Amino acid sequence: MLKEKVEKALIKQIQIEEHSSRIYMAMASWCDFKGFSGAAKFLYQHSDEERMHMTKLIKYVNDKGGHALLLELKSPEAKYESLLDVFEKILKHEEFVTESINELYEVAFNEKDFTTAQFLQWYIEEQIEEESVFKGILDKFRLAGNERGGLFHLDKELGGMGSGAAAPAAQ
Repeated sequence: MLKEKVEKALIKQIQIEEHSSRIYMAMASWCDFKGFSGAAKFLYQHSDEERMHMTKLIKYVNDKGGHALLLELKSPEAKYESLLDVFEKILKHEEFVTESINELYEVAFNEKDFTTAQFLQWYIEEQIEEESVFKGILDKFRLAGNERGGLFHLDKELGGMGSGAAAPAAQ
């Protein structure tokens, strides 16, 4: 049985993961609208991955005797200055998610819920990977600059990255 404090913290993380999925979906839609089909493909798949993160948390809470609730969400931003702006905002968001996962781990640890702390190890490792991926993408933006040819190739590469989304690793 989950302790109330741990359950509340897990439900808050469910909200964050669901909102993350919506953020990526909004970004993917913007990319589609602006003609960045590769980035759109990558972000649509990333949206699905975030939803899987949320579902994994929901199942965990319910399996441990809690009741996973879905909390209210605010609308994600829908307009961006550039493709670079999209990916800079993604990195900031992923850093926020990392902080949130670390705080959740701290709650589980302080409540001596070592089972939940162990469960959260997957999320900690996932966040290391997420930040690394997006830092790498931003490095490629710096190399490409604002040249149309560079953005074209970067968009194409993002589309290829989308094909290899890491969602199955979480099952």
